[in-house]
Amino acid sequence: MLLVTKAHHSSQVSQGKPAPSLGLQCPGGRNPWTGVSQFLQTSQKIIQFASGKEPQPGETVIYVAGAFDLFHIGHVDFLEKVHRLADRPYIIAGLHFDQEVNRYKGKNYPIMNLHERTLSVLACRYVSEVVIGAPYAVTAELLSHFKVDLVCHGKTEIIPDRDGSDPYQEPKRRGIFRQIDSGSNLTTDLIVQRIITNRLEYEARNQKKEAKELAFLEAARRHAAQPLGERDGDF
Repeated sequence: MLLVTKAHHSSQVSQGKPAPSLGLQCPGGRNPWTGVSQFLQTSQKIIQFASGKEPQPGETVIYVAGAFDLFHIGHVDFLEKVHRLADRPYIIAGLHFDQEVNRYKGKNYPIMNLHERTLSVLACRYVSEVVIGAPYAVTAELLSHFKVDLVCHGKTEIIPDRDGSDPYQEPKRRGIFRQIDSGSNLTTDLIVQRIITNRLEYEARNQKKEAKELAFLEAARRHAAQPLGERDGDF
């Protein structure tokens, strides 16, 4: 986020050097560059977070898709609003691949890789199932496979697919598309901007402090270099 790397969510670091495999070459499973704890993704790890329940008769299957990067209260508010759309909702969240997220969000997104985003979303009480690496376009095949009754999207801008088409054109054609206002103005972009702003303020504050210290040291050096008879007094 702060280094503005483009491949941090893959096996590369900003200097172009390969990063150690997650948890394998880092003592204690910690990343030597960030100190952030890493983990090996396993099916058992996903099972621990997943509900393990399939849609039951009478439940309304609702599909939502996105990056869900830096999973925050804005995402939770959106999913809660979606959950309220039906008496017995079964929410399926489709998470896009890292490369796909970077295509439509640009910059150094996503901050979290697909595995991290998957566990974050699975931990939400409103989500019943996650599609890991979901297609960007909500296709007829996807709707049929999961027997989707309703497709929802937030108020954020819908970026066209690679061919310029609307990724929600199929659910819109079927009349099952809904845009939901979460009521929250918090976004991943806003969180990142806050962190970057705080970093810049921190750096500016330290630069001023450093300048004062250097000025003091220079004044002390000049004072010490003067002959005793020429000094104005004790420094």
